[in-house]
Amino acid sequence: MRWTVSPGLDRRNRDEGSAVVEFVLVSALLLTLFLGIGQLGLALHVRNTLVAAASEGARYGANADRTPADGAERTRILIRQSLSDAFAGDVAATYGDIDGVPAVTVEVHARLPLVGWLGPARAMVVRGHAYEEVPP
Repeated sequence: MRWTVSPGLDRRNRDEGSAVVEFVLVSALLLTLFLGIGQLGLALHVRNTLVAAASEGARYGANADRTPADGAERTRILIRQSLSDAFAGDVAATYGDIDGVPAVTVEVHARLPLVGWLGPARAMVVRGHAYEEVPP
């Protein structure tokens, strides 16, 4: 006795289950893409928040009745309110010159969030500058 399979039935059996495999492969690719976009958004959010806090701290420290240490503390407070204590650990403020004009610079060293909120320490450095006010 000889068994034969018709061409239509044979083709149908070979394609059976391929939709599941295609779905898994495409879903994995799309999930990776969306997670990467989300992670990039998180990293940009952290960077922009740190830049804004450093700039605000520099402006605060450059006021006539303030010191750079006041600006650094203001920066720490803003970072803690916006992000987390982990990002406010390494903040420094100094006097300096920008094109011969006295200024206050606030520098923040923080980790760059690469996997969720985790990442290498001190991988990101942001600075804020403000011209120092001179009392009349």
